[in-house]
Amino acid sequence: MTGLVLGPVLRHAGGGEAVVWVETDGPCEVEVLGHRSRTFRVGSHHYGLVRVGGLRPGEPRRYGVRLDGRPRWPEPGSPFPPSAMSLPPAEGPLRLAFGSCRVAAPHGPPHALSPEEDPRGLGVDALRALAHRLSGGPAEELPHLLLLLGDQIYAHKPPEETLEFIRSRRDPRRPPGEEVADFEEYCRLYRDSWGDPAVRWLLSTVPSAMIFDDHEISDDWNISEAWVEEARQRPWWNAQITGGLASYWLYQHLGNLPPSELERSGLLRGIRASGDGWPLLEEFAHAAHRKTSGTRWSFRRDLGRVRLLVVDSRAGRVLSEGRRSMLDEAGWAWLEGQLSGGFDHLLFATSLPVLLSPGMHGLQAASEALCAGARGARAARRAERLRRAQDLDHWASFRRSFERLLSLLREVGRGRRGEPPASILLLSGDVHHGYVARADLGPGVRSAVYQVVCSPLRNALPPEKRRLQRLGWTVPGALAGSLLSRAAGVPGPSARWRLAHREPRFDNQVATLELEGRAATLTLQRALAGPSGEPSLQTLRRERLA
Repeated sequence: MTGLVLGPVLRHAGGGEAVVWVETDGPCEVEVLGHRSRTFRVGSHHYGLVRVGGLRPGEPRRYGVRLDGRPRWPEPGSPFPPSAMSLPPAEGPLRLAFGSCRVAAPHGPPHALSPEEDPRGLGVDALRALAHRLSGGPAEELPHLLLLLGDQIYAHKPPEETLEFIRSRRDPRRPPGEEVADFEEYCRLYRDSWGDPAVRWLLSTVPSAMIFDDHEISDDWNISEAWVEEARQRPWWNAQITGGLASYWLYQHLGNLPPSELERSGLLRGIRASGDGWPLLEEFAHAAHRKTSGTRWSFRRDLGRVRLLVVDSRAGRVLSEGRRSMLDEAGWAWLEGQLSGGFDHLLFATSLPVLLSPGMHGLQAASEALCAGARGARAARRAERLRRAQDLDHWASFRRSFERLLSLLREVGRGRRGEPPASILLLSGDVHHGYVARADLGPGVRSAVYQVVCSPLRNALPPEKRRLQRLGWTVPGALAGSLLSRAAGVPGPSARWRLAHREPRFDNQVATLELEGRAATLTLQRALAGPSGEPSLQTLRRERLA
C-alpha cells in the first residue's frame, strides 16, 4: 500500500482555493476534501499537488489525506490537532509568522544546548516551539501565512539520518565528503529536515511561502564570480547544483505559485505527462544555473490590503566584477512592475537584509570595491578571501542594486506609484541575529520604513562571532565602516537607519507581524526549553511599527 513520505504541506492559499503538496512512496491518486490528483514521478520519487476549491476566508476546514482511497493522514495516535486549512481574510487582521536559518538536528542534548553550554549546541528549535504553542491554542490564533526566508535546509551540515544515507551510497572520505551532493541526497535532506512530527503538523496547517539562500545548495553559493568559476571545476558540481535547484523547485518553489500559474507551467505539464520527469527537471535546473535570464524564483502574494513581494537575492545575481547586480534586468523589470502603492502595507521579503548595521554596511561596500580592483590585484585577492570568510555578499556589497532598490522604495513611499502604504517593511533573515531598524529614506516619504530581521530559527551563533555583529551597530563600528568605504572610494548610502532598540538579539527566534487596517505590530519571540522538556516561546519584544 502506498504511504506518505513527507507532507501534507499546505502551500498557496487564496482566491477560494489552496494547494496541498505531498511526497509518496509510490504512484497513486491523492485525495484531499474530495479533490483528487495523480502523483507525478521524478527519478525514484513521487509527488502530488492537490488543488482544493470551495474554501472561504475565516472558515477553517479540517482535512485528511487519502492515497488510492485509503486514509494516510492524520497519522494514528498523533498528539497534534487535526490538520485544517483556511484562507487569509479579505479584511480584518492578518497574522504572518516568519524566520530563517534552521539546521535539522536532534532535540535533546548536546544539540539543544546553547553554544555556550556545548560547542555542538544549536539551541532550541524555534519552528518546533512555534508548532507546539500553536497546537495547544485556539485556531483563531494561527498565522495566516508562514514565511520561511532562506536556509530551510543546510546542504553542508546534514543531520545524522542524511549522513547515514550518504554513507550507504558513497565514501564520504572522498570529496565532496559529508556535504549533500546530488538530487537523491537533497531529497533525503528535505525528508529529514521536515519530518519532525511537530514541524510536519505546522506545515500541514499554516499556509507557507519560501525562498532559498545559499545553504539550500552549498555554503557561499553565488557569493562571487570567482567562487562560481572555482565551483565549476569540481567534478561533482554539476550534479550538486542541478540536484539542489531541482529539489528546491519540487519541495519549495512549486508551492509558492498560485494554482492558475501552476496550471500554466509548461515544465510541470511536461513532467506530469512523462513517465519520469527527471530529464526535464535536470535540463531546467542546469539551464537555470548557467544563465539567470528566463528563470524567475521571486513571487508575489496579495493578502487582502497587504502586498507581499518575496524576492530572490541569491540565484539571479549578476556577478561580473565591476557590474555586480543582485538581480538581472529581467528581475528588476518584474520587481518594478510589482512595487506599487494602493495597499495598506508593502512587505518586501528577501533572504538577505537590505539594511545591515552601519558598520557592516561600510565593510561590505568597501569589500565590493576592493574585490573589483579599486586598490590593485593583490588587494583584490585578499578582499575576496575576506568576502568568503565573513560572508560579505548582502545588498550592501551590491551598491548599485542597493541604491536602485532604495530609489524604488522612495517612489512608493512618496506616492509616485499610487497611494503610499502606511508601512514598507523589509523582512529578512540570514545573519543569525534579530533586529528592527527604522529607516529614513529622505524627504517626502510618507510610509514608515523598517528593516525587520528574524534569524535563526535554529542555528545559534557562537559567542565569538557575535562581537563583530554587535560592534557594527555601535558609533565606533559605524565610523570604522564609513572610513573603510571612503578609503575604497565608495560614497556613503543615500539613506540613514538605526536600531529601534538597544542591541540585536542572538536567540533562536521567530517573529509575527499583525497587520490590521493601517496598523502594523511586530512580536519577536525566542525559543526555550519548557519545564517538561517541550519547547516553548518567550516574548522578547512587541512593537508598533505603524
